[in-house]
Amino acid sequence: MQYVIGIDEAGRGPLAGPVAVGVVLIPKNFRPKTNLTKISLKDSKKLSEQARKAWFEYIKTNPNIIYAVAMVYPKTIDRINIARAADLAATRALKRLISKIRFSASKTQIYLDAGIRIKANEAKSYKLKAIVRGDERITTIKLASIAAKVRRDAYITKKHKKYPKYEFHKHKGYGTKIHLKALKKHGLSPIHRLTFISKYSSI
Repeated sequence: MQYVIGIDEAGRGPLAGPVAVGVVLIPKNFRPKTNLTKISLKDSKKLSEQARKAWFEYIKTNPNIIYAVAMVYPKTIDRINIARAADLAATRALKRLISKIRFSASKTQIYLDAGIRIKANEAKSYKLKAIVRGDERITTIKLASIAAKVRRDAYITKKHKKYPKYEFHKHKGYGTKIHLKALKKHGLSPIHRLTFISKYSSI
């Protein structure tokens, strides 16, 4: 059988928490058919939290869809930079997906949202194509975007319980006014990205 794989990330820009990359495999010519008629499939950033969770439930339960998500955490992001961290997460997520299902590399097209790369030694057997605004154009990339976003949001929402004074459940680590106010008052937490915080010299 021929397959299509989509790869996308979530969390490239936040001041705290990991970057997550989702990888989704579907049969070629597969079209998602769900009872989510009022929730069209879009890039995760253009969906409400409720809609993302509904689509993620569809991804998890549809037997035609295989997915994997990998995260790279702040200490590594600070050490190797965010671009390399996203590429590392993408490579790990692809390896996890490959371990779940057998497929022919020569019959499988992998679409990456532009800006993400798979490490060369892992990519040499596959047909890779980077798509500008892929999260708006390619079904598998949209699904990968949703998987990455939902899993990352769940992770950082859990961290709110450990570090409640930062209110991570509200902003998911992004540099909102609430987040910056908490940083000025309480300083850094163990899940903040030091290289991202450095641009806020007053914190």
